[in-house]
Amino acid sequence: MTEEKNKIPQLIDEVSKAILGKRDIIQLTLTAILAGGHILFEDVPGVGKTLLVKTIASAIQSDYKRVQFTPDLLPSDILGVSMFNQKENKFEFHKGPIFTTLLLVDEINRTTPKTQVALLEAMAEKSVTIDNQTYSLSDDFTVLATQNPVEFEGTYLLPEAQLDRFLLRLKIGYPSFEDELKLILGGNREEIPIEPIMSLEEIAVLKNQVSQIFIHEKVANYALKLVQATREHESILLGVSPRGSEALIKAAKAYALTEGREHVVPSDLQLLVPAVFGHRLQLKYHGKSREAELEKILNQIIKHVPVPIGR
Repeated sequence: MTEEKNKIPQLIDEVSKAILGKRDIIQLTLTAILAGGHILFEDVPGVGKTLLVKTIASAIQSDYKRVQFTPDLLPSDILGVSMFNQKENKFEFHKGPIFTTLLLVDEINRTTPKTQVALLEAMAEKSVTIDNQTYSLSDDFTVLATQNPVEFEGTYLLPEAQLDRFLLRLKIGYPSFEDELKLILGGNREEIPIEPIMSLEEIAVLKNQVSQIFIHEKVANYALKLVQATREHESILLGVSPRGSEALIKAAKAYALTEGREHVVPSDLQLLVPAVFGHRLQLKYHGKSREAELEKILNQIIKHVPVPIGR
């Protein structure tokens, strides 16, 4: 086990100082970062989504910027704008907050689809094009977006193409009674000092190791059968795309690394199915709670797709 890999549990422990009782969510967030993917946090306000991102940025010594999405936000407010310099007699590009390593997008579904789509090229290509000029972003550029449930007033549905660019959709959820008691008695969690555990250089080393994680053909076959089950389920209108099947494998490899293993096991795939599939599926019909119906369907798929023996 490499020195960088040995630091993963320590990194999770450090972030857990501020985010109580959510070690699994912290590990999945790190999984997405190591897989080179973006993350969509969907939850009610006040459960610690923003604090989680800020704490991880501190622990991996990464620069980050925060953008609050509002109905009047324009694409140029994110990407930047070209302004004429009279002294130099030429246009100069002034970079927007998207030029960072970790971009925290608060309430992404509070702004209009036009502004939401401004992120699409950056998420897909790690570059932005303005006035026919393309600008490269950091190799480690990652969007960590939060959104309120769609039932909330003043929200816009994200385009399917953009949803598909998020590797994982995570829900932090309410803390346990014991953890919430610690929260209200322990003061401001944002004031807790976070020690730097890793550097971006070490994160880059771990990303390279993710690609070397072994996945047996039987396990890969199992992953694809899980994907195909979403395309054949009677209650699903639109199943997981090929990009989604690739996302499942990438996430599984990264998760195996965070577990200290050099190979993927079927339980990795089962654990990741809700986070990888949930935002990629369109249901034919659902009652008051889409999430409850979605959870039921995914549990059915996991239960009925045969698990490979001996792996």
